[in-house]
Amino acid sequence: MNHMIRPLFLSHGAPTLPFEDVAARDFLKGLPAALPRPRAILVVSAHWETRVPAVNAVERNRTIHDFAGFPEALYQLTYPAPGDPQIADRIVDLLAEAGLPSATDTARGLDHGAWVTLMLAWPG
Repeated sequence: MNHMIRPLFLSHGAPTLPFEDVAARDFLKGLPAALPRPRAILVVSAHWETRVPAVNAVERNRTIHDFAGFPEALYQLTYPAPGDPQIADRIVDLLAEAGLPSATDTARGLDHGAWVTLMLAWPG
């Protein structure tokens, strides 16, 4: 059965969240038990600025370590989440129908604002 999961607005916290024993990490790790498994996840990132909204349209995301000065173990983390170019194209179409210009992007991966949260909630 196809149904929409209500939107979740999740902060990523510090990039070190995967290594911290805090309530936010426990909450994210508990999401799969509280929700049906999503077919797709739409992430809106404040770490990615473009002239018009850009929609990631890749088959597999690369992990971007867009920070400095953290423990080396953090730079070893990867989250090669699958993408879906067809869904990306549909998002661009829906934005256009709403009068909002946008474009697909096939070069950028997931910044820490996305992968830190996603790897805890849906580790793979």
